[in-house]
Amino acid sequence: MTLQSAPASPQPARARTDSGAPGAPRRRLRFPSAFTVLFVVTVAVWALTFVIPAGRYDTKDGSPVPGTYHSVELTTGFWERLKDLFLAPVNGLYGVTDAGTGLTAPGGTGSFAGAAGVFLFILAVGAFITVTMRTGALTTGVARLAQRLHHRRTLLLVVLLTVFSLGGTTYGMAEETLGFYGLMIPLMLGLGYDRMVAATVVMVGAGVGTLASTVNPFATGVASDSAGIGTGDGIVLRLVMWACLTALSAAYVVRYARRVTEDPSRSLTPLTEDDLRMKAEGGEAAAKLTSRQRTVLYLFATTFLFMISAVVPWSDLHVTFLPTLGWYFPELAALFIVAAVAVGLVGGLGEKGTVNAVTAGAGDFIGAALIVMLARGVTVIMSNASVTDTILDVLQSAVADTSSGVFAVLMFAVNLPLAFFVPSSSGHAALAMPILAPLADFAGVSRALVVTAYQSASGWVNLVTPTSAVVMGGLALAKVRYDRYLRFMAPLMGALLVAVAGFLALGAAVR
Repeated sequence: MTLQSAPASPQPARARTDSGAPGAPRRRLRFPSAFTVLFVVTVAVWALTFVIPAGRYDTKDGSPVPGTYHSVELTTGFWERLKDLFLAPVNGLYGVTDAGTGLTAPGGTGSFAGAAGVFLFILAVGAFITVTMRTGALTTGVARLAQRLHHRRTLLLVVLLTVFSLGGTTYGMAEETLGFYGLMIPLMLGLGYDRMVAATVVMVGAGVGTLASTVNPFATGVASDSAGIGTGDGIVLRLVMWACLTALSAAYVVRYARRVTEDPSRSLTPLTEDDLRMKAEGGEAAAKLTSRQRTVLYLFATTFLFMISAVVPWSDLHVTFLPTLGWYFPELAALFIVAAVAVGLVGGLGEKGTVNAVTAGAGDFIGAALIVMLARGVTVIMSNASVTDTILDVLQSAVADTSSGVFAVLMFAVNLPLAFFVPSSSGHAALAMPILAPLADFAGVSRALVVTAYQSASGWVNLVTPTSAVVMGGLALAKVRYDRYLRFMAPLMGALLVAVAGFLALGAAVR
């Protein structure tokens, strides 16, 4: 999951203190958090609704009909629109759209427009992940895997990177990776590698998995909900992307690791005295998995496998031996709540420990849930002012003459700057998808392809952005300089950029 109050770049700009006295301590300029960015966006969008002409498309089956855009006269005055701004977060959580007026407000009757379902689902996933982490099963499991493959170091690199990539593609593993650097550094140094290898096995693995999310609830789930499609739509392309991009990243990291072992002078992070000591020790042996922890790992894996099975439209894929459950956020939230309780009790946390872990996990993830709520509030402001379709009409005109492949790549490009300014993947999805997804209807491609383009852009940027606490925090823990990390990542970022563009064009062509 990607939510952060972004730390500063390693070499940030400096500013005088309020006193302005010569020689006074200078404060670091920090990039604002996702909350501040969305607050500014909310106010700016509300102000623009007074400038952008109001208009609407005719719709059919919930999709805009090309060529039917027309201007409309707003019935709301300044004070009603000021109230919309005031109630934007509330509307983003549980606003209801009136069928007659088309306006969204708390209470009333009509279609539900808020993100309450996604909100609860994020809290449930947070509870589940935190409970699992507190049992110690995940950390011990990775350590045990590393110990078993200790003498097959190339295979170990590939397996570990793939494990972290699985975490990224299934549940958006991000902040959770920070707990693994203490294990990876002595292990990789003991195998003859350097700190860059230790850092990138974790960071690149989880990051590329998130880039190619298959059922990641914070990227694919939120984006699919905002686009009006199921989480399983487009999963075949995303699975192929995940396999290929993970293999590409693993090959790149292994290539660098072999180069370092053959010629240590080519290392981007030369060994220090502490590194030499840890290298001689060869890392600490992994603790043995208990029977409880094994059971927890089985439950953890089974829960995510069941979630995947529950959201995939098997009948559309002509798979007859698996049922198409068609589960959505309400059912999935219940699944993770039940699974969190089961894992806590099986893992030996007890009743009190399980309850504490569930509430702590929900608290840890409340930020991501609030981001979705705030972003959904922005779309409600636009909808109530009838400017969403106006923006859509302008964008539709811009992409009207492009091929489906070019359109898919353009969607990727449009999302790159958005990913930088809104590093929260869930906030980015809730903000952009209501506008970008309907463009797929005009271009004759699946809305799932727009979702894939968005999450690829978000994941690509979040591999290196200095606004990410995951990147900057991970590098700080690994003691790897940011400029050297960028030097390491530059060729891989270029290769991933080309590969993603190719997959998006392929996805548009084989629809």
